[in-house]
Amino acid sequence: MAFSGYKTISEVLKEFQVTYTEFNFMGEAEFKIPDYFRDDLELVMREGVVYNSEFAICENLIYPILKEVWKHYTTKFTLWSHQSFNYDEKLSGFPEYILAKRSPLGKVVFDKPYFILVEAKQDNFEAGWAQCLAEMVAAQKLNGEFSVTIFGIVSNGKIWQFGKLEGDKFTANINIYTIQNLDQIFTAVNYIFQQCELQLNNLVAV
Repeated sequence: MAFSGYKTISEVLKEFQVTYTEFNFMGEAEFKIPDYFRDDLELVMREGVVYNSEFAICENLIYPILKEVWKHYTTKFTLWSHQSFNYDEKLSGFPEYILAKRSPLGKVVFDKPYFILVEAKQDNFEAGWAQCLAEMVAAQKLNGEFSVTIFGIVSNGKIWQFGKLEGDKFTANINIYTIQNLDQIFTAVNYIFQQCELQLNNLVAV
C-alpha cells in the first residue's frame, strides 16, 4: 500500500505493531532567523496564495523553513524533496521531505540512515500522521543496522506537529507550534536537526 493509503494513525499502529504515547519530548535549540527570511515570509503570507494546496504549503512555508535550518548542516545531511521511498508493497511512496545522511559518494546519492520524514496536509492531521508514521516505519526498516530515532513532522503551514519513532514506540509531542511564533518553530526544527547530528556522530564514532 502507498503511504497515502493509510488514513488513520491507529491503522498504522495495528499494521506494524507500534505503541502510541504522548509526551513533550521536544527541546529547544536557539536559531537566529535572518531578517531577509522574516521579510520574505511576511511578503509571501501577505501577498501570496499559500494555503490553497499541499504543494503551495510545501513551497511557500515548509521547505523555506527546513532549508534555512538545513543550511547549517549541509556537510552532514542532504534534504531530499519528493524522493521515491520504497521498502515493500505496504510501505512505498513519495514523502514531501526526507533528511538523510550525506553520502560520501556525493549529493546525488540517496544514502541511509534516514532521520526525518515530513508531510504536508491542508487540514487533516490524522491522515497526515498516518502517512508520516508509515514513512517513519519504512525509514526504520530501510535503515537496517542503523538503529536511530526517526523524527516526523506534519504541518499545514500554520501548525507544526512533531513525533518520533524509537524501536516499536511512537511518541507524539503534546505541544504544537504555530507560524505566528516563528522563532519557536525554528528552535524546534533546529533541535531535531541537532538530535540527528548527535546520532550521526555517534554512529561514526562506533
